[in-house]
Amino acid sequence: MFTAFERLVALRYLRARRQEGFISVIAWFSLAGIMLGVATLIIVMAVMNGFRQELLSRILGVNGHINISSNTRSIEDFDPLVAKIQELPGVVSAAPIVEGQVMATAHGVAAGALVRGLREADFKRRPLLVDNIITGGLNGFEDGKGVIIGSRMSQNMRLRPGDKITLISPQGNPSAFGTMPRTKGYTVAAVFEVGMSEYDSTFIYMPLKQAQIFFRKKAAVSAIEVMTDNADSVFEVGADIRKTLGNGFRVLDWQRVNASFFTALQVERNVMFLILTLIIVVAAFNVISSQIMLVNDKGKGIAILRTMGATRGMILRVFFMTGASVGLIGTVAGSALGIAFAANIETIRQWIQTLTGANVFNAEIYFLSRLPAKIETMEVVTVIVMALTLSFLASIVPARRAARLDPVEVLRYE
Repeated sequence: MFTAFERLVALRYLRARRQEGFISVIAWFSLAGIMLGVATLIIVMAVMNGFRQELLSRILGVNGHINISSNTRSIEDFDPLVAKIQELPGVVSAAPIVEGQVMATAHGVAAGALVRGLREADFKRRPLLVDNIITGGLNGFEDGKGVIIGSRMSQNMRLRPGDKITLISPQGNPSAFGTMPRTKGYTVAAVFEVGMSEYDSTFIYMPLKQAQIFFRKKAAVSAIEVMTDNADSVFEVGADIRKTLGNGFRVLDWQRVNASFFTALQVERNVMFLILTLIIVVAAFNVISSQIMLVNDKGKGIAILRTMGATRGMILRVFFMTGASVGLIGTVAGSALGIAFAANIETIRQWIQTLTGANVFNAEIYFLSRLPAKIETMEVVTVIVMALTLSFLASIVPARRAARLDPVEVLRYE
């Protein structure tokens, strides 16, 4: 497509001489702008994707894909219902749970907590919880010899396996002196860490029978959590569950429960993409300005080339090549920088924190304990194609201007 002569002239024009230093500076700024715009866009998109994936995996790893509750707030005779649900296609497991809010206190520190009563077998079906027990174990859990707490709660209350934690229920015991808070002490059996601060600081897992006693559920449970073989097929499975159970039950899937949260993430992601794309657009305008200045500076040379036999198409391709080279080099460099930065973003964060002493990524604010990043190939390709397209379009305008120069007008007064 490009002849050796055109490549030679374009390379010559890219290497600015001393009197063309200002033009060269603008070209370098254009290249840096495209490089930083592409790199920033790839990094931000990777972090957004990482946030969504990490939050989704932890939410679905701790909670069920589908939550079944009763209109009467308690589900009695739940074992036959669990058996029916487990027979449905797409259902991996169904676990009865007792859930309630309490005030947890230990060593003079008090905090709100969410107690979840589960059978040991159902707890072991949650790999995110079982595989992330950092201290202690499940020995004696089913017998009611201990509870499992999150790592941040353990740190805040200075608790280790074997220590006592006291739970205070808002549903008190009536007495002659009024309603007295219902309290009970439990031994900490294990500590888990799933990497999501909300769960690590507030969740307490208790044997199902103990939770029924503490919350006065007797032979009832609060809800039934269902795990499916595909998190995206919960709508179909939920419809089957509604047909099986009939009226009197509320069936909510994770998409409906967390719809506003993940919608907000998606909107933020799209807005950030549009905003950061403007960096590349501004850099493309710099390409136009630098190339127009180059065309004006090389007017005499263009006229001489035309008189020596160079066609308008050859001149157009020469200056298109000079502008496109800036965009191509900037895009390739920006892609390499963005991918390398996103792949090592957690290491870079820790290095910056060590260097500055500032908390760059607060787990209480951002929910996660690590800065996540997930590079999606199609998004990187989209960014590269968009940057190259803008750069090539920006190179066409000055290239056409150069091709339209009339050598007679340029050389008339020389």
